[in-house]
Amino acid sequence: MKKPELLCPAGSRESLEAALHFGADAVYGGMKRYGLRAFAGNFDTEGLRDAVRRTHEAGARFYVTMNIYPFDDELEGFAAAAREAEAAGADAAIVSDPGAIRLLRREVPGLAVHVSTQANTVNTPAAEMYREMGCERVILAREVSLERIRAMRKKLGDSIQLETFVHGASCMAYSGRCMLSAYLTGRSGNRGECAQPCRWQYAVMEEKRPGEYFPVAEDERGTYLFSARDLCLMPILPELCEAGVSSLKIEGRMKGEYYVAVVTGAYRRALDLLAESREAFDSALPELMRELRSASHRDSDTGFLLGQPEVPGEAEGFHQEREYTARVLGRDEKTGKTRLELKNRFFAGETLELMTRNGIREVTASALIREKTGEELETLGIAGETILMDLPSCEAGDLLRGPVRNHRK
Repeated sequence: MKKPELLCPAGSRESLEAALHFGADAVYGGMKRYGLRAFAGNFDTEGLRDAVRRTHEAGARFYVTMNIYPFDDELEGFAAAAREAEAAGADAAIVSDPGAIRLLRREVPGLAVHVSTQANTVNTPAAEMYREMGCERVILAREVSLERIRAMRKKLGDSIQLETFVHGASCMAYSGRCMLSAYLTGRSGNRGECAQPCRWQYAVMEEKRPGEYFPVAEDERGTYLFSARDLCLMPILPELCEAGVSSLKIEGRMKGEYYVAVVTGAYRRALDLLAESREAFDSALPELMRELRSASHRDSDTGFLLGQPEVPGEAEGFHQEREYTARVLGRDEKTGKTRLELKNRFFAGETLELMTRNGIREVTASALIREKTGEELETLGIAGETILMDLPSCEAGDLLRGPVRNHRK
């Protein structure tokens, strides 16, 4: 079994650095236009060059998301943006629209093309068509089952790479091609501006009974008719790898660096354990699942991979078992202490967890020294402040976390 690529989101510079630090083989991020996450941090021209450079220095690959459905009057700018991505050194462009794919293969032949999941590829002939168009990878629709992935891989051989999502939010619409946001808010999900109305509360009203609202599926927070559960394929990762998938993709370009760090680290460890033995992976699975719950998440299932997903309506509400408290910036040469960027309040004497690229360990917080004043404190609650603290055996990019103080639902 060949170890697949671990592909992680880089919606911002901070998320990019977290993905690379915690073991991503490749990352994907967008430019300021032509991607389906218009409200992520994204990268301007200079930012993209810097992001690609950092990625390559880490020995990873950078794929630029260009999966918007462009209109005729946008095609010239679309091609120009692809040239910028190629000049920046991007390893591939992720594209949805067949016309846009053909345009890029003609106008920017040096930039590899990966077919986005929004193209909803679900069968072998479609994958073969994209291969004939010059694409090197197809990101399968999330509706494709594990059994069908195996069959497609067998028919296709090594002629084209197959990628699939393994973790993150799922859209209630087919391959994410949804008109609900455009209809209700004027912001189209197919243009990168989704307002996520599928997460809103809904009820049914019978025509002759105006004002009488009947819940369809309700919990203590309300009714969520369209709200699909998150995807989590960690429990079936061995079967997915054996099916011959080339790349495993984590959703989350709108998520923060802590989420990216947690999920990347968990799947990195899982893949490395699986490369050792199935027994090593099985033994660690309960711990890996607990680790995934450390970051903000919704209820999850295995999507369509093992058949029909669970009925929506029970997926609303975010849960989190750990809170991001600080990021390690490096060592202060003058004092020998560790410089930290504060994210959330913690207290001297408190037991925290230090997340490193080599694992997670408990540490006890010492007194905090506020860098700009030199004063020693028991606690500080100003996010963004730089503090100094005794924290041995850590490096820049490691993260500290502690108990959740403000429980978010």
